Amino acid sequence: MWKHVRNITLIFVALGLIGVWYITRPDVAQLPLDAVTGPTPQITAGREQIFPTIAVADVDRWKTGEAPVVAPGLVVERFAEGLDHPRNLYTLPNGDILVAETNSPPRKMGGVEGFVMKWLMGKAGADVPSANRITLLRDANGDGQAELKTPFLTGLNSPFGMVLIGEKLYVANTNGLLVFPYKTGDTKITAKGKELTKFNARAPNNHWTRNLAASPDGKKIYISVGSNSNIGDNGMETEVGRAMVFEYDIAKDKKIPYAIGLRNPVGLGWDKAGRLWTVVNERDMLGSDLVPDYLALVEFGADYGWPQHYWGGFTDTRVKPLKPEKREYERRPDYALGAHTAPLGLAFGYNGKLGAGLTEGAFVARHGSWNRKPVSGYDVIFVPFPKGEPAGKPVNVLTGFLDKDGKAQGRPSMLALAKDGTLLVSDDVGNIVWRVRAKD
Repeated sequence: MWKHVRNITLIFVALGLIGVWYITRPDVAQLPLDAVTGPTPQITAGREQIFPTIAVADVDRWKTGEAPVVAPGLVVERFAEGLDHPRNLYTLPNGDILVAETNSPPRKMGGVEGFVMKWLMGKAGADVPSANRITLLRDANGDGQAELKTPFLTGLNSPFGMVLIGEKLYVANTNGLLVFPYKTGDTKITAKGKELTKFNARAPNNHWTRNLAASPDGKKIYISVGSNSNIGDNGMETEVGRAMVFEYDIAKDKKIPYAIGLRNPVGLGWDKAGRLWTVVNERDMLGSDLVPDYLALVEFGADYGWPQHYWGGFTDTRVKPLKPEKREYERRPDYALGAHTAPLGLAFGYNGKLGAGLTEGAFVARHGSWNRKPVSGYDVIFVPFPKGEPAGKPVNVLTGFLDKDGKAQGRPSMLALAKDGTLLVSDDVGNIVWRVRAKD
């Protein structure tokens, strides 16, 4: 009898191991990344996953003298290095550069989810504590390198967005919008900031970044706030005030939802027609070909579908209730940026000086995938706007963040045009700000 019990037990153990092996197999892309990039990406049937594909690049940081691969006609240089997880960048009118040295606040995530998240962050080089600091970089002699690197604002709470209006600097912590006094040339702010409005930073506070963009007339501030989950997994009550872009009226001290259904909008930028755009990280665990991250025009009152729908009406059947009645009112994104590429930085090139082919359109920093096989992103691209709208295929501007062994020497994060028209790129794994200029 015991022999039969033993044999049956071994069979069940073997079946269990086979099951675990099966559900943890990575989903391999069946389409080239190019097929899910551009104005009309190929949207295939989803391959729902119980366990996500994990294919994040291991980290092997840049050595002395190493740099990304730059497009022909351009040069890439180290503008500043030795930073602490640099993310967002902002150019002040006098040419000084602000860089947010920041990361997510501590997350109390137990169990399997917490273990996997911590392991992934460590593998990606992103498990460092937040410096909670904004640093000022100044290139006083114009040689393309910042001689001055000094703490500008400290004691913040996972800061990200920065925007100057007149003599007031607005900073977005993960949990609220602050304002500080600023005068041209200041190298440090010691004044205590005034909190203007709060943001939902409820645990686990996934998608913790809060970016800012001032309206052209300086009367309003637009704030991008990501969701707290993949598809509302933590309950929609935790998503109140998230997955949207807010409009904050400075004079009225009032914040309203401006556009909703945006899973994780990060970069914000204005085109030359005065229209606001954002880049968005879409949902996970539908396979390596879905869902394409995207660039979208941010229209007042628009709903971009999250969590029930994606790409203008495709239904995510994992989300209950389904709400099919919403689809006809939802707005389709304008330009797909590839599946799982994780676009973060956005900067329009109109005032740039990188060459005629890199002015009419937008630069996008694709931070790089953690759950696609093969990996995607890990680059900076340029999306052409030939007639004022995104069209065609993107142009590679900065590549080579992955070495020949597929290890991440760095990861491009956020972008800014410097006062001299060069492009600045923060690298939060390499701890560098890169400067891209036209070749002399």
